[in-house]
Order: sequence, then structure tokens, then C-alpha cells
Amino acid sequence: MPLDLDTLWLFIPACFALNMAPGPNNLLSVSYGTQHGFATACAAGAGRILAFVGMIAIAATGLAVALQASEKLFLVVKVTGALYLFWLAVQLWRAAPAAQTVATPARTRSLFALARQECLVAAGNPKAILIFTAFLPQFVDPARPSLPQFAVLGALFLLLEWVAIAAYAYIGSHLRRWFSAPHRQRLFNRLCGSLLGVAGVGLLAARRGSA
Repeated sequence: MPLDLDTLWLFIPACFALNMAPGPNNLLSVSYGTQHGFATACAAGAGRILAFVGMIAIAATGLAVALQASEKLFLVVKVTGALYLFWLAVQLWRAAPAAQTVATPARTRSLFALARQECLVAAGNPKAILIFTAFLPQFVDPARPSLPQFAVLGALFLLLEWVAIAAYAYIGSHLRRWFSAPHRQRLFNRLCGSLLGVAGVGLLAARRGSA
């Protein structure tokens, strides 16, 4: 077995706390659950999982060290991710309530578009890959082959991330009943937009190695 039970008992609760922490992607799951329902929000989370698979692979191969070492690379990824969050914030702030957009199917967003947005938000956050770089290696035994250990840790992380996606989507799907009135939808969209804007500011303020 690549990992002993003592390591797993330490890793699982710590990992789950990271998965459940409020952040841009979990906020998207709430928003998607509210606007599109539980099943669609969960399915859209596949975009996030895809981005995290890539990040875990990078961390496992040691390439994430370049992101920690390069100030310019970190800055480019950080600014790009923050700008995208600001763009999402503006879109949510200006979004019309769902009841007002039913008559315009052209504006209905596909599942692929929702998943792509999840993927871009996750990939545009350099702190995510820094978490993988700083967090996962703490549970890797250097006396054993590292890749099998990363594979187990990464698989557990992704499984717990799906639980977080489902939990936030469930919350959002129940909020949909409460925010059925157009003015409540608009208020919720603007609240989510404001929080995404704050997340963008936090992303810009992030420093290298501060995951």
C-alpha cells in the first residue's frame, strides 16, 4: 500500500477542510445550483476536477516548483485569474433574473459552458496549485516511490472535492426556491458577483509561497 493508515487519517480531514473552504469555485457551485439545479451544478463541477487533475499531475512531477520560483510566471497567472474573476463578477452583477430570460433561449448556457467556466476559474487561481505543492508533499514519504503516493492522495482529494461540489450545489438548489422572486434573484446575483470581486482582489494580493 503506497500510504499507511496513520497518514490517511491525518490527510483526509485536513484535505476535506480545504475542499469545503469557501472559494471562487464553491461560490460558482452555489450559483449554478440556484440557477440551474443540483444535477447541472454537480455535472459542471467536472470542469473544476479536470483543472485539479492537471494541477496534481504538475505537482507530482515537480514542475510546480517553477511557479514558486518564478516571480514573473506567478504574476502572469495571478493577474489573468483575477481579471477573469472580475469579468465573472460584472456578468453576475448585470445578470437579469431567470424569469426574465426564459424567453431568450439563445442566452441559455450549456453544460459545457458552465464546466468550462469552472475549469477556467480553478486554473486561473495560482494559489490552488501552490496548495497542491505545499500541502500534498507533506504526506509523501520520501523513503517510498513518490508517484504512487501522489496518485492515492490526488484521488482522495478529487473524491472529497466532488463531495464539496455536491454540498454547495445542494445549498444552491435549495436557495433557488427562496430566490424565486426576480428581485431576490437579482440581489443574490449581485451578492455572488461582489464576493467574486473580493476573491479577485484576494488573488491579486496573494504572494508566492503563501498558500
